[in-house]
Amino acid sequence: MSPSRRSVALLGATGSIGVQTLDVLRRERERFELVSIAGGEQLSELAAIAKEFGVKSIAVKSERHRADLVELVGPGVEVVVGDEGLHDLAQRSDVVVNAVMGFAGLPVTLGALSAGKRLALANKESLIAAAPLVAKVRNTIGATLLPIDSEHCAIHQCLASSPGAVGYPDVKRIVLTASGGPFRGWSEEQLKGATKQDALHHPTWSMGAKITIDSSTLMNKGLEVLEASALFGIDVDRIDVVVHPQSIIHSMVEYVDGSVLAQLSRPDMRLPIAYCLGQPERLAYAYGELDFSKAISLSFEPPDGTAFPALGLAYEAARVAGAAPAWLSAANEVAVAAFLADEINWCDIVAIVASTMDHYVADPLESLASLYESDDAARRWARASLER
Repeated sequence: MSPSRRSVALLGATGSIGVQTLDVLRRERERFELVSIAGGEQLSELAAIAKEFGVKSIAVKSERHRADLVELVGPGVEVVVGDEGLHDLAQRSDVVVNAVMGFAGLPVTLGALSAGKRLALANKESLIAAAPLVAKVRNTIGATLLPIDSEHCAIHQCLASSPGAVGYPDVKRIVLTASGGPFRGWSEEQLKGATKQDALHHPTWSMGAKITIDSSTLMNKGLEVLEASALFGIDVDRIDVVVHPQSIIHSMVEYVDGSVLAQLSRPDMRLPIAYCLGQPERLAYAYGELDFSKAISLSFEPPDGTAFPALGLAYEAARVAGAAPAWLSAANEVAVAAFLADEINWCDIVAIVASTMDHYVADPLESLASLYESDDAARRWARASLER
C-alpha cells in the first residue's frame, strides 16, 4: 500500500451505509485502500466486495458462516468470527467505518478507539448505550471519533468556529433537524392504522429498515439527542429538535451572540461519509450539491410530542443517565424487530419501550460487564411486554 493511502475497515459493508461507503471508496482509490470488511448473512455480497477491492480480512457472525464464506473467497482471505473478530479488525486499519447495526456494533467502537484509530461512526446505538465507557477510550492517544450521521456531521462542521472549550460555553444550543418521517402531520387516530409499508416509506432518505422505522416513530431523533450529548459533551437541555421536512439543513448551532451556523446540502449520506474519511481534507466530489439558481423552500415546525412520545422518552433517559440510555436503545431494538416481523402494531413500538423503561433500576454503568447485564435485562423486559 502506498504511504499516502489510508487503510480502511468497513464493518457493516452490506447495509445502506456500507453500500454508500463503497461508492465513495470507488471514487477515491488513490487515497484509500479497503482492507477489511464485515457483514451479516449476505455472504455472496461480501465475497463480491472482497474480490472487487482485494480485501484481506472479513468478519462474519458464526463458524458456519465462516465455512461457507471460505468456499466463496478461497484460502487467500482471512475470515474471522463474532465479536472478537470485529474487535480485532477494528484495531488494524487507519480508518474504521462502524456501520454495524444496533448494539452489535459496540466491539467495533471500543476496539477502534482503544487502538487509537479514526472511527467514522454510523452506529449510534453503541455510543448511546455505552457513553461512559466510550468516553474513557476516546482519550487514547490518536483516537478520533467522527460522526457519519448527517445531523451530527453537520454539528461537527458548525462547531469548527468554536474554540472547543469543554462543554462549548459559547454555544447556546444545538438544533437537530428532523424530516418528520413518513407520518408527519398524522393524528393519533390515524397512527393507529399505520402499516409497515407506510412506516418504511421515508419521504427524503433511503436507509435501512431499522433506522427507517426509528424515523417513523421519532425514536431516531431521540437517539440522536443522546448521541449529540455524548459526542460533543453538551447537556441535553441545550439540544432541541425541530421538524424540517425538506432535509436540506442537516442541523444548526446557535451561539450566545445570536449567530446560527448551519450545514446545507441535498440528502445524500455519501457527503458525511466522505467528510469522515477525508478529514482534515474535503474530498472533491460534490455529494448533495445545491443549485441556488433555483427556488429552494425551507420550513420548520415543532415536533408533535403527543403523537410521537419517543422523543420525550429519550430526553428522560438522558436525564436519568447511567444505563438508562442503554435500556432505551435495547428495548427499542426488540420492539422494532417485532414490528418488522409483523408481531406487533406500529403504535406498540414506543409503548413497549415505555413499559420497559418503567422497570429500569438505577445503574451507574461502570463496567462493560454491567453494560451487558443492563442490555440483557432491558431486552428481557421488552420481550415480556411483547408477550403481554
